[in-house]
Amino acid sequence: MHASLEEFLQNILTNYGYLLYLVILGWTFLEGETVVLITGAIASEGIYDINIELVALCACVGSFLGDQLYYYIGRLYGTPLLARWPSLTKRIEWAFKLVRTHETLFILSFRFIYGIRNVSPFVVGMAGVPRLRFAVLNMIAALIWAHVFAWGGYLLGRALEKFLGDHKLDVLLGFVGIIVVFVAIGRLRNWVLNRRADAALRAAAATAEPAPPAKQPADAD
Repeated sequence: MHASLEEFLQNILTNYGYLLYLVILGWTFLEGETVVLITGAIASEGIYDINIELVALCACVGSFLGDQLYYYIGRLYGTPLLARWPSLTKRIEWAFKLVRTHETLFILSFRFIYGIRNVSPFVVGMAGVPRLRFAVLNMIAALIWAHVFAWGGYLLGRALEKFLGDHKLDVLLGFVGIIVVFVAIGRLRNWVLNRRADAALRAAAATAEPAPPAKQPADAD
């Protein structure tokens, strides 16, 4: 199985290697570091045509553009979105506090904190951080983040090869499968909790609404 899997990967990367970089670009635009870490580990095999610096570049560009998008969504539409989904307000109050007290550090570090990447630039945009300032800090953070995980994955792959030998690839793929399952469960759980919170807030708002004033009877002529 291991040999056939290696042959399959070799064939894909040889004939369609450019797709790997497009996947990394798109994945990091939407989400986080898993694909970068795993790609770096696979590149450490030395038998696949993977340029680790190109992996880091694609991850940097994807991450930068994704966070720029969330920043502008927060800057332009943040208030109406919070009014539509009031349950989000409590979830991001802590982020507003961090932006106000440690603006630069927060922008440079939020990528490294699991589960807050997408909401953080949204909050930064709502907080009114200047566009140029965020773009510069965002690019610096994206460069650091991309290289840390690309080369971190590469070094991880070398370490796994030392301890696991020919079973390294199987362990990596099993690790990917576990991550996918946990991410799916987490997303489903958050969706359910958000729906319940929104429903509770709407119910509370409806209960608190004052009754319309009764119509006064018309004066008789």
